[in-house]
Amino acid sequence: MCARDRIMNLNKMMKQAMRAQAQAEQVQAELSERTVEATSGGGGVKVVAKCDGTVQSIKVDPEALSPDDVEMLEDMLLTAVNSAITEGQKIQKAEMAKITADMGLPGM
Repeated sequence: MCARDRIMNLNKMMKQAMRAQAQAEQVQAELSERTVEATSGGGGVKVVAKCDGTVQSIKVDPEALSPDDVEMLEDMLLTAVNSAITEGQKIQKAEMAKITADMGLPGM
């Protein structure tokens, strides 16, 4: 491979990288608005999180409140929050993998 071909390949790779970066930024912006929902305790706790890992809201059914069992409520909250964040991360990983698929690179 001559020097000119290597330069052309390098230019092509740089263009692909810049295009992937622009796409990644766009996907990140979209994911910061996209939400996922998780529940626990048979729906006693509902958590809505954004795909960027932030929790948007937590709702607790008054029926799930028991002053005698605060630990159960805490466990339901923790389970729902972690489930929502995990689901958002899965979506984020899948969306980012789409960007790099054409370049033969692993997901970001």
